[in-house]
Amino acid sequence: MAPSSLFDNIFSLFLFISLFSIAHNSHARQHTTPKTSDSLVLGLTNTRTTIKLPKESSILNLKVSSQTVDMLEPLKEVRDGYIISLNLGSPPQVIQVYMDTGSDLTWVPCGNLSFNCIDCQDYTIHSSMSRYSPLHSSSCVRDTCASQFCIDVHSSDNPYDPCNIAGCSLSTLMKGICSRPCPSFVYTYGEGIVSGTLTRDTLRVHGTTDRDVTREVSNFGFGCVGSTYREPIGIAGFGKGSLSLPSQLGFIQKGFSHCFLPFKFANNPNVSSPLVVGDLAISSKEDMQFTPMLTNPMYPNYYYIGLVGISLGTVSGSLIQVPTNLRDFDISGNGGMLIDSGTTYTHLPQPFYSQLLSELESVINHPRATEVEARTGFDLCFMVPCINNITNGLALMDIDDHLLPSITFHFMNNVSLVLPQGNSFYAMGAPRNSTVVKCLLFQSMDDEEYGPAGVFGSFQQQNVEVVYDMENQRIGFQTMDCASSSAFQQLNKP
Repeated sequence: MAPSSLFDNIFSLFLFISLFSIAHNSHARQHTTPKTSDSLVLGLTNTRTTIKLPKESSILNLKVSSQTVDMLEPLKEVRDGYIISLNLGSPPQVIQVYMDTGSDLTWVPCGNLSFNCIDCQDYTIHSSMSRYSPLHSSSCVRDTCASQFCIDVHSSDNPYDPCNIAGCSLSTLMKGICSRPCPSFVYTYGEGIVSGTLTRDTLRVHGTTDRDVTREVSNFGFGCVGSTYREPIGIAGFGKGSLSLPSQLGFIQKGFSHCFLPFKFANNPNVSSPLVVGDLAISSKEDMQFTPMLTNPMYPNYYYIGLVGISLGTVSGSLIQVPTNLRDFDISGNGGMLIDSGTTYTHLPQPFYSQLLSELESVINHPRATEVEARTGFDLCFMVPCINNITNGLALMDIDDHLLPSITFHFMNNVSLVLPQGNSFYAMGAPRNSTVVKCLLFQSMDDEEYGPAGVFGSFQQQNVEVVYDMENQRIGFQTMDCASSSAFQQLNKP
């Protein structure tokens, strides 16, 4: 065989590193795609049900400036997640992206005409979302190979590889002075893939005392994404890594909190879920239950908690013991329970998940709705009777949530979280013949061997204030009427 040319060798090396980067950037969003349904829950069953397989990256020891002020932003609920508006550029461009505690990188769709989303027919609801235009911002710059962010966004055995291919000498790389543009990156989310360039621009955020006053954050780093596969809308990463939004704003040593509105408020423009970042998020929480934030030495940028058991009915009901890998990690970093706002439904490992289904079926006396199970892909659905209420002479059909058992999650440090009514079983449609079909919105983990053993999803976090106390390395839970909390924070429109 004839010897390869220098160009062939360079191209082969670049292709290998690109594929390697895809594999290592896979904190995967595995989309669970239930069967098509024409029921009311159609938007829910076609959600971004995402499970990340963590990627390795470094954590920078960021110093929190004494000038840092708290941040309060509204989260808008759509049918498949919670949206935060980013004010990027000069003049500001408002870009709506998902708030995601399960990843670090913040990225936005770039180019009104050039942005290309492949195989996004199922996401037409997001086709009208705004996109960022670098040409229309006077403060936009492309990041360079001298940036730590460039090293972090490219994850391979040797982080200097991409910039070396881009033309940086080893000497300039070691000194951190190479001014060549940071090479394009590829980030994968299970079935979804994004490709773009690392960019910096001015970000504006709101304070907690005066909503009309904004704070400018210069040189905010994010991905300017020109093409995606099944990812039509951007992401604001709230993980622990240096690329995440809290890290860049100087809040990663403090914390943040959110209170997700129930799904009935989806697409309601007048009500928002409060997202608080900074001291205000973690102060005056003496009455809240806190469970330790577990540290995964292999994947330190993700939020893990330890699940001890699940009980049905009253909190004092018999405890269903869970496998130990829901609170422990193996030597490869697999295990633990990931808490993730980017995963819609809570996922549990087999065979424990099947055991939970059996326990629920044994204590529920209502008939199974097997036809709805087959149509929606959910594993446990029941026909629940409705109650006829007479109000002002009108007969109204009420759904009694107490006809189904409550579900309590027991976490480490004796923390018991009784899921609010509606967070476990959800009505698939309007009542018919004095009954309504309600399905359990839990799912089984797809990958039993790699990644987290379970995921605590956003649907089960509705009407719960969740506090990420980074200073004390703990996560707090408190059931709450999130709509009332939003009104208290003055986030609701009159």
